[in-house]
Amino acid sequence: MTVFPADTQFKYSWRSYQKRFLDHLDDFLNDRHLHVTAPPGSGKTVLGLEVMLRLNKPALIVAPTLAIRNQWVQRFCELFLDTETVPDWISTDIKNPGIITVTTYQGIHAASLRPEENETKTGKKSSGNSLSEIIRKLQKQKVKTFIFDEAHHLQNAWWRSLMELKTVINPTIVSLTATPPFDVSGNEWQKYIQLNGPVDAEISVPELMIEGDLCPHQDLVYFTLPSHEEQKEIEHYHGQADLFFKEIGNDDTLLNALEEHPVYQKPMENLEWIYENISSYTSGLIYLNFRGKKNDEVHFEIIGDQHQYIPEFDFFWLEELLDFYLVVDEINFKNQEEHRTALGNKLKRQGFLERTTVSFFNNKNLNHILNSSIGKLEGIRDIAEFEFSVLREDLKMVILTDFIKKEYLSTGIENNLRLDKIGAIPIFERLRRDNSQNKKIGVLTGSIVIIPASAKEKLNELCVRKGVAEISWSPVSYDKNYIQINLTEQTRHDIVHIITEIFQQGDIQVLVGTKALLGEGWDAPKMNTLILASFVSSFVLSNQMRGRVIRTDKDNVQKTGNIWHLVCFDPQADNGGHDMDMIKKRFKTFVGISTHQETSIENNFERLHIKTIEKQDEIPAINEESFAWAKNRTGMSQRWKSALDKGNILVEEIKVPSSDMSGMKDMKMSYIGKMTTNLSGIMISSVLLFWQDLLLGILKNMDAIDSARSFSWAIFLFGALGLLMYGGKFYRALRQYLRYKNMGGYIGLIGEVVLKSLRYERIITTPPEKMKVVSSAIKNEMFCYLEGGSHYEKSRFIQVLEEIVSKVDNPRYLLKQKGRFFFMKRDIYYPVPEICARNKKSAELFAETWSEKIEKSELIFTRTIEGRRILLKLRFQSLLKRNARIEHLHKWTR
Repeated sequence: MTVFPADTQFKYSWRSYQKRFLDHLDDFLNDRHLHVTAPPGSGKTVLGLEVMLRLNKPALIVAPTLAIRNQWVQRFCELFLDTETVPDWISTDIKNPGIITVTTYQGIHAASLRPEENETKTGKKSSGNSLSEIIRKLQKQKVKTFIFDEAHHLQNAWWRSLMELKTVINPTIVSLTATPPFDVSGNEWQKYIQLNGPVDAEISVPELMIEGDLCPHQDLVYFTLPSHEEQKEIEHYHGQADLFFKEIGNDDTLLNALEEHPVYQKPMENLEWIYENISSYTSGLIYLNFRGKKNDEVHFEIIGDQHQYIPEFDFFWLEELLDFYLVVDEINFKNQEEHRTALGNKLKRQGFLERTTVSFFNNKNLNHILNSSIGKLEGIRDIAEFEFSVLREDLKMVILTDFIKKEYLSTGIENNLRLDKIGAIPIFERLRRDNSQNKKIGVLTGSIVIIPASAKEKLNELCVRKGVAEISWSPVSYDKNYIQINLTEQTRHDIVHIITEIFQQGDIQVLVGTKALLGEGWDAPKMNTLILASFVSSFVLSNQMRGRVIRTDKDNVQKTGNIWHLVCFDPQADNGGHDMDMIKKRFKTFVGISTHQETSIENNFERLHIKTIEKQDEIPAINEESFAWAKNRTGMSQRWKSALDKGNILVEEIKVPSSDMSGMKDMKMSYIGKMTTNLSGIMISSVLLFWQDLLLGILKNMDAIDSARSFSWAIFLFGALGLLMYGGKFYRALRQYLRYKNMGGYIGLIGEVVLKSLRYERIITTPPEKMKVVSSAIKNEMFCYLEGGSHYEKSRFIQVLEEIVSKVDNPRYLLKQKGRFFFMKRDIYYPVPEICARNKKSAELFAETWSEKIEKSELIFTRTIEGRRILLKLRFQSLLKRNARIEHLHKWTR
């Protein structure tokens, strides 16, 4: 039986990437989950509707907002039914489901509350349906398809409601998102995957660029500095941290407490505690050494440190130490309760302790200074002036921020309020006050709307056309060039559309708004410049906002987009500060064009080729360089074309700094030692091999020639055997050395082990001939990815490879390779990845594959006493190494 009318079908042609996706639909739906990531403009809604039709079951569609909910209904009617009339079998009421029911995440949660819960939350009486009642109605309607639009919307309460619906109804889940929530905690990520299933397919930005569905665009960074007052706050903060460091350095109560702690008094009796709290234990050792206390030999035996190296006590170890003293071990420090309480209170007062986290240079107070620095107001003004000087009347700029800050509006005849906060109104005021170019500036938020007075006619015209009455406005009291629209509940929704249209038509050139209103679901295809002045939004929301400017404009095929990211640089911090860290993390979540000489498409901050800032006076030159890239929009389009021509697929690869692969260097040295030893054996064997000629020459006149000849033949045979044996060993050692000499080749070998193991575990099912491990090395970095296979298989390959090359944490099994350099022995350990360590048989197969492809290794179970001792040493070594991070990259390649 057909659920949908027989003539229900997509009325247009599929784009090539959409057709490829639909051709593999059956493979994706094997586990009854379809999880797709695709940027804005890729047609996710249309694909979701087509999948719904092919599944041919009554469906529940869940969207994040009412606007997006209505878009689903509108698109289905327009593109599949070819009508503007919504049929009665489509419902937008979860309490009265139809063949298609379209609702919001919040709508499901609210409807599932018991009446008394609903009244408590809303303050209104409600008949309310419990979740069981909703389930009963969906079952009666035989709903068997769930579609989650923008599936990253996972507030805990919403997730629980959706999981209960999923568990009872057992539908096929179709999940669509522009950005998976990579920045959430591990626990939240597991919830996300539990609901939506693993990512099956990714429609990439380069594919959309090739199809012409996205316009050429570039990400640009503008650096600002803290204001004088903010700089003083930062300096004070750093000064307080230094004073605290000195105070702890002379704290005898803390010193005595550590000396008396059982773990330092009788470490061998507390190995289990040490194993569970290695960072706390290490911080105590380092602090005791810093205070001039000699550590007993037994501690070095426990941590396996033959060289007895103790690192310098710094702020990193101070944070670990205070965490140990104040949070980790209350029992053994209970005699110091008064001292601990006083110390904790002092840390809290100075902003160094928040809840149970001690942090001196990455805490809420310091980060807020940088995030909301008013220096960014000047940066926004500079960018707006620059972009207007280039585009003039064609400028369509949106500035998105977090808060309105309506208190910066004045009701007097002047507005001279000091602008010392970031928000929509302070940004508007900064642009209005410094507007020598006469830019047309507007504000669009949920409670305040301001437009240029010159746009009044357009406002009236659009109100008449849309049948919107009772729109009133009043002049801004201190500037007659602007009017403020008086909002009502009835006109609020229409006003957003009207102001958006005024902006699209050019009567507003710079529109300042909040992410809450102009983020997800809002669209203005003519926008060609975006400034992200948001600092509390997640990476997901940042990408949603960024997606607004990269859409194509059917009226302007030459459209290009500039996306500006603001960074307040902290001259006091070694790495540039919190803003710098955040922007680097943000750039990992989307791909874009590079500014390197060899143009590429990838997802890291390094693609901007911004040099390391060592002095703050270098910042103006770096900003000028960003302006140069921003100005050359034609060149940017050409760079996109050049980069797109270099590839045909977006691959996910792992980047491993060579500093993280010290084991490879150790093995390389081991093989040098083996080659040297075997070469010596070859030389001795060669002497023995040619001993016959030498001996006969010496003894040619001696009577005992037969005896000498017999002895000579014995030596000859011995030499020949030695040459074969040592020659073979030398060849094998040379071959292994060459493997380790080539860093790219070595990580490729590990990738081969991972690939074979994942095939055995049935994680990878694509035929072997259709897959290949690709690896390379550039300078001091190694790269590896899997060519062929599904998106899921490639992601799992990268995850498992990362487990092996990362610092050792707590694996069930280890691989032990014996390394030797002449007389020095040093064993090298690698963790067996979790997927291959669930049982002994899988771990043995992994070890066998490793021995075959890389080096004969011994499998060690770490849940024994000896295994835990080895693991303890490895975790200590990992703790001391603060190497560069292993990264996941997305690159457009062939």
